[in-house]
Amino acid sequence: MRKLLIAAFLLASVNLAFAQKKVKLFNGKDLSGWTIYGTEKWYVEDGLLISESGPDKGYGYLGTDEHYDDFEVTLEFKQEANGNSGVFIRSTVDGTKVSGWQVEVAPPGHDTGGIYESYGRGWLVKPDPEKDKYLKFGEWNKMRIVVKGDNVTSYLNGHEMVNFSDAKIGEGKGGICLQIHDGGGIKVYWRNIVLKKL
Repeated sequence: MRKLLIAAFLLASVNLAFAQKKVKLFNGKDLSGWTIYGTEKWYVEDGLLISESGPDKGYGYLGTDEHYDDFEVTLEFKQEANGNSGVFIRSTVDGTKVSGWQVEVAPPGHDTGGIYESYGRGWLVKPDPEKDKYLKFGEWNKMRIVVKGDNVTSYLNGHEMVNFSDAKIGEGKGGICLQIHDGGGIKVYWRNIVLKKL
């Protein structure tokens, strides 16, 4: 019986340690822990985080107040209308100018899961075009991004989209930012944004 209790305690300790590493970045109630950049709309409705084009039809970002180096982040998104957006890693924002790397969230045929460097080298890697079939436009999609050292791997609905290593990314510092693209007519819903530090 004593051995059984010790084993149960150890298992509970391991599970607790594992659970403590996971952080809910979005609480489903408000934008605590995030900062809005630009005039595009970011708001919470029915437990969902919603990004929508504002009057200026410009770029907009919602960035975490905390910076993250090595991590795994999972989230779900659903696109309406244009749906052009993205998830930035190790990024900072000045006004509406972002420095960092974007894992693309875009309409069909526009490289969701690829990695783009804004105000820099542009596209670093795009998924194989045949992988576009994994995107469910207008429905909920699950994205997972693993960032470790100089490597970024993106997954969409359980399928690996890209696996890319880059020295400049390895040196990057910053937080996680959600983006709304310029041009207007964009609406994207987000939920279940969970991060695990590695």
